[in-house]
Amino acid sequence: MEISTNRLAVLLAVHRAGGVVAAADTLHISPSAVSQQVRQLERECGSRLLHRMPTGATLTEAGRILAETAERIEEELVTARRELAGLDDSVPSGVVRVGTFASAVRAVLLPVLSTLEQVQPGLELIIEEVEERGGLARLRRGELDMVLIERDEHTLPSAPRGMADVPLLDESWLVVVSPGQALPATLADLVRATWIDLAPSTAGAFALDRLERQLGTPLTTRHVADDYDVVLAMVNQGLGCALLPELAVYSGGVPEGVGVVRLPGLGTRQLVVRHRATRTEPGPATRAVLEALLTQAQSLELG
Repeated sequence: MEISTNRLAVLLAVHRAGGVVAAADTLHISPSAVSQQVRQLERECGSRLLHRMPTGATLTEAGRILAETAERIEEELVTARRELAGLDDSVPSGVVRVGTFASAVRAVLLPVLSTLEQVQPGLELIIEEVEERGGLARLRRGELDMVLIERDEHTLPSAPRGMADVPLLDESWLVVVSPGQALPATLADLVRATWIDLAPSTAGAFALDRLERQLGTPLTTRHVADDYDVVLAMVNQGLGCALLPELAVYSGGVPEGVGVVRLPGLGTRQLVVRHRATRTEPGPATRAVLEALLTQAQSLELG
């Protein structure tokens, strides 16, 4: 039996994403190409690998065995690349690549970058602004060393096998209102407002959904954005109020006239650093960056 490792990687993507269409999005290929690769893998191993359902796909027992094998191969390849890089004097051994989003760059990563340049001159921190799903896929492939992710309170699932999560910061959700609009005094005052929603599956969208459940009534939403800076600009333009985390509000500056209020019951957003956790990782350079991130997060004075 000869099994293609490339097709194993496709099967693993289907397992992680929960379906063929989602895996295609992660792999940047068409769903039909994903299905074709899985069918060919089924022919190669002589077993059915997926239970296909209208809402996605789950692994059969044979599929689970192959997916676990694919994970081990992925980990070994990442380790091999790291060890080979250490043998090559032309490759900096102190490079740490971090995937993140805008507000964390301003408040956490840039100060850490400045600090590391002074106290760890042999360590090079490379910051990349990424979309979360793509960033986590690159982390698995070894293209990034860590990714900062955000979650609404109590919605962070356990890190997958081979990964570890380090809680970085818990921050309050704040209500921001347009210039000239009265500040809400209680949660009940939020029912009558028009809201700017956050894109589905973001921490902000989960937080607003949670607020709706608390209030027991649907909130009126008109516009949708997936960038906190864009949301703040919409609020400043008078398009509605919004629920934003402290870092997004204060790290970039609040436009003049925009109101900001902290109310009991709005909950918190959690920032988490996810990194690979294997027998060789995180290495010394990654651990140094993690420690610097934790120190910077603890020093933040928000509000």
